[in-house]
Amino acid sequence: MQGDAAEPAWVHGHAHEPNPVPPTPDPTLILQRVDGSTATISLDDLGRLPQATAQDCFIVSTGHGTSGPFAFGGVRLADLLAAYDAHPRAYVDVISADGFGNRVDAAELPGDAARPILLATHCDGQAMTRAQGVVRLIVPQETDDALRQVKWVARIQVH
Repeated sequence: MQGDAAEPAWVHGHAHEPNPVPPTPDPTLILQRVDGSTATISLDDLGRLPQATAQDCFIVSTGHGTSGPFAFGGVRLADLLAAYDAHPRAYVDVISADGFGNRVDAAELPGDAARPILLATHCDGQAMTRAQGVVRLIVPQETDDALRQVKWVARIQVH
């Protein structure tokens, strides 16, 4: 569906200005399945799912340079989707409360066991603050432009 006029601009990459201020204090996630049904997911719900860690991750932040390495901990995106019976046919859009997002192809979800795609809630063993993202998508394989690192995750849309 690449090039479809209904797709958000971030699907094909774009310049993204860093937003240092959390857009909302609410860290609740809304998961929308392929059939349109939804689930509301709290931080406590995420904490009850199997936890994983991705070591040696860097934050390559637009306008702020690179920081790290960090060990991010949280829930593998694939595990969250399985736990909520949300099986993508093609891709998953992970969208921030400020409207920024990232598209993860279904084929990427199994990922690397040692460096999984995470909905991170911890950094270096400490719970992340709202300013750090509270729930942040981490794609460890990204190394160049921060466009796959979504903080303040608010919606996950399964396609």
